[in-house]
Amino acid sequence: MNRGSAVAKRHAPLRELYQESPREAMVSKWAKTSTANVSPSDPFHGEVEVGRGYGAFLRFGLDRQVGGLHDLPNPGDILCAALAACADGTVRMIADLLGVTLEEVEAEVTGEVDVRGALAVDPDVRVGFEALSCHVRLRPASDANPRMVARLADAAERFCINLDTLRGGVSIEVSADLGVEDEAKGGARGSV
Repeated sequence: MNRGSAVAKRHAPLRELYQESPREAMVSKWAKTSTANVSPSDPFHGEVEVGRGYGAFLRFGLDRQVGGLHDLPNPGDILCAALAACADGTVRMIADLLGVTLEEVEAEVTGEVDVRGALAVDPDVRVGFEALSCHVRLRPASDANPRMVARLADAAERFCINLDTLRGGVSIEVSADLGVEDEAKGGARGSV
């Protein structure tokens, strides 16, 4: 462990806290779309607020292969970006912990989707991604220990939260407030 590690200094009190109070380690992530800046009648664009309190908004569009204009990042691109960002951030933190100086780090994610599933062209074709590929390229400093660089690569793959989530799957509850009255129930609420 790198004694001068900025990450280790920030991790130390967190590790102690989470050891004593495991519930403190639970973190909620959040994103929400909005029609404040993009009309709900625009079938090709939207906007999503990413994370509470940052004031970070990301405009998105839809892929031309599903009828969109392909003029902004689409949700599939954003999913790939989330994995790339997580892989990159994990590499950077672990490199600092291990004392491996990086001169360059790059994470590239590609995904393959057969959009016939999303367009209901073929009921046997899955709607979601068939495959994702994450390639991380490192350029450590010339004096880096090759064993430590290999350890860095292994640890980064093991501890990347988004990679683990995509590989292992996660339970997702989906609900919708349909905003219409159901005569029999006095309101409609269901799944999308």
